[in-house]
Amino acid sequence: MSARKAYPLSWPEGWKRTQTRVTAQFNKKREPKYVQNGTGATVRSYQGKTRLSVADAVQRVFGELSRMGVRDDDIIISTNVRLRLDGSPRSDEEPSDPGAAVYWQKKGWPIARTMAIDQYRRVADNLAAIAATLEAMRAIERHGGAVIFERAFLGFAALPEKASQPWREVLGFDTHNPDAREVEDRFRALVKTHHPDQGGDRDTFERIVQAREAARMEIA
Repeated sequence: MSARKAYPLSWPEGWKRTQTRVTAQFNKKREPKYVQNGTGATVRSYQGKTRLSVADAVQRVFGELSRMGVRDDDIIISTNVRLRLDGSPRSDEEPSDPGAAVYWQKKGWPIARTMAIDQYRRVADNLAAIAATLEAMRAIERHGGAVIFERAFLGFAALPEKASQPWREVLGFDTHNPDAREVEDRFRALVKTHHPDQGGDRDTFERIVQAREAARMEIA
């Protein structure tokens, strides 16, 4: 799985923000270890549970959407976890705004769908909550509620790009239609100039990231 991420957080229009956040209880089981006991025999040692990481939570989201028939390339994970210059997310960082939004597209849908949660204090927990919600909604479909399931997701319809400026114009493709490789090359070149860590403007950087994601969905 290759997790696509967007930075800064692109909160979907019309979704209310949480004012008071709480601590979540999302975690994962530690991998068991094999140790020798007092008689020299090898036994399995259970290590309990550990705090969920952003990478773990992203995997859960991708897993749930995959079960709905959504391809990895058609999913955008949007948070305030900063990106490195190569466009991949930094690790071991907790932003002041822990909100998370997930956008996904599926063949035959006119626009993307979205779900956003920010009620917990950690990005990983908000992503895990999105995954848990998706799992619950899949259960509705499994138990004969296909119409309810589809109507519920109609309420989550949204576009991942806030900027009104077309992605081709943002990325500088005014005269021809680029392929996926050209988009990525142009994105990396623009990020080197406009990334906030390099003295660039945050709004401009956000438009570039969103334009890259819009391009990926259109030409994938």
